[in-house]
Amino acid sequence: MSAVMRPPSKQRRSKRGRSHAAPAQASGSRRAAESARETLVMNAPPWWLLALEGRAIFEWGAWLLSQPWFDKAPAGDGHPVMVLPGLLASDRSTWPLRKFLSDRGFVAYPWEQGTNRGPVAGLHHRLRDRVAQLADQHGSKVSLVGWSLGGLMSRVLAWECPDEVRAVVTLGSPLSGHSGATNAGRVFQWANGKHPHDPELQSMLGGHPELPLTSILSRGDGVVHWRASLVPAGPLSENIEIVASHLGLGVNPVALWAIADRLAQHPQRWQPFDFSGWRKVFYRNPSLEPLFG
Repeated sequence: MSAVMRPPSKQRRSKRGRSHAAPAQASGSRRAAESARETLVMNAPPWWLLALEGRAIFEWGAWLLSQPWFDKAPAGDGHPVMVLPGLLASDRSTWPLRKFLSDRGFVAYPWEQGTNRGPVAGLHHRLRDRVAQLADQHGSKVSLVGWSLGGLMSRVLAWECPDEVRAVVTLGSPLSGHSGATNAGRVFQWANGKHPHDPELQSMLGGHPELPLTSILSRGDGVVHWRASLVPAGPLSENIEIVASHLGLGVNPVALWAIADRLAQHPQRWQPFDFSGWRKVFYRNPSLEPLFG
């Protein structure tokens, strides 16, 4: 994995949306993502892991007790960060994460779209407009942090708006696009009105964005199979494994520290996460572990 982010391309990009100068490269990224979705087969987490999701209450408690430790987390540079909630969640669920980011020097914003019911009519365009508005307001690119379904939406936004998105961090997100890899497929269908395998929804998944993307995941996730959260290896993509529940990822102190560390990276000097030293106690690189479970 390359340690330094590639310099900005001199190819012309449209003011909004994908580059017009490298269609072959863009289509290649899309094909790679589609191929991964077609070949990767996995089941949803077992029932007993789902039953253990109640342990998230301890992670919420740990968030309250970790404030002194949070003061030592990497500091931000004042750039805007929009946080997207998970399925059937709203901005209330991301308040602790946004407070943490604001305290560390980032300018954190809610998504302001109410309860997340998936890609309902008009939502996609509203999100693109919000990203553009924040980028214009701050005069800088916007980082996106998405929890579960919010992470999948963040990746799509980054794929479509590379000129306005700086980096993406996802938390337990079903990035593979396989509905069978989650325990939330029926809930999604009830909330959204469409089956997760609906061709229109599948066509909206896009490809892998060519900008820093970090997937934070847990093998103890009872909602999304951890392998469904893996991003493909690349010079600007990485996976970070922690011990957490799905419902507690957005407040888990270990996850929040990693989020601050990733967002604090300068986009032109991006380097992969450092798993050495004290960090190897709390973090693992799943790319270096046997893929089982």
